[in-house]
Amino acid sequence: MPHPASLLTVALALLTGIAHAQAPAWKPHKNVEVVVQSAAGGSSDRSARITQKILAGLPGFPSVSVNNRPGGGGNVAWVYLNQQAPDAHYIATLSSTVITNNVLGLSPLNYRHFTPLSILLREYPVFITRPDSPIMNARDLSERLRRDAASVSFAYATARGNHNHVLIGMLIKAAGGDPRRAKAIVYNAGGEATAAALGGHVDVGVVAPANAIPLIAAGKVRVLGIAAPQRQPDAFTQTPTLREQGIDAAYFSWRGFMGPKGLTAAQKTFWDNAFAQMVKAPEWKQDVERNAWAQDFMGSAQTLMHLERETETLQKLLTELGVLTRSNI
Repeated sequence: MPHPASLLTVALALLTGIAHAQAPAWKPHKNVEVVVQSAAGGSSDRSARITQKILAGLPGFPSVSVNNRPGGGGNVAWVYLNQQAPDAHYIATLSSTVITNNVLGLSPLNYRHFTPLSILLREYPVFITRPDSPIMNARDLSERLRRDAASVSFAYATARGNHNHVLIGMLIKAAGGDPRRAKAIVYNAGGEATAAALGGHVDVGVVAPANAIPLIAAGKVRVLGIAAPQRQPDAFTQTPTLREQGIDAAYFSWRGFMGPKGLTAAQKTFWDNAFAQMVKAPEWKQDVERNAWAQDFMGSAQTLMHLERETETLQKLLTELGVLTRSNI
């Protein structure tokens, strides 16, 4: 005959299992706020706007709004999100700057202070200049950098040490120059960096492909190269990669969303399901194509693992490029 204590243990286990199985699902009961780490016009803002539109049409969302909070390379938005913990009605755009700002000592916050929810896409930055620029292609750019790494000024958004900054360093290093001498200016959004390059305020812009697409069609920009491993479709079929031009520099940014710290399992499950539905929507697929993005969906568990791997990768890259020193790590 089983011992009474054993029977009690089994009974408690069964009751615990039933309690978990019957745990109420979570869904928003008020407006969901999408916090954007940059000003209007950049990739983060574009991904937030299409996310707002699609989520607002899904069952379970009373309403969805976008709140742009640029500044501090994303830190203004993250401080705001951090203040909302543990409210799952707030989500914010997620990019590599949540890692790089922290390892560079520019922000006390990193992804561990939040709840990573998703990665939705990747994009390959492009190097652009004005049509009348004396820099004709990436080879010209590389030669100028070889002679003097500080002879070319770059515009990029939104934070020092991010994927665009990494690419500037990669380009200078591949040219044989010192990445620490890079003349690079940070802007609050990709649209601002694009305008700076086209207005002649800087020599070259490193921007998201979507910033260049309408300008290519209008003949208002010269695309020097794209940082992809192979040529990209549609608007960029005629754009050579940096590698095609003899420059060993290829890198991509990834974008997604995170919530405040302390979200429950039920809340993470809700957001996993919501984003999984979103990336199947025809509007999302059309926007991915329109912005020259590549879909790369990960749920909350995969996103956390990705961020852990990316932290190691970015620490290595930034150290090699002279942007990160041992004192920062």
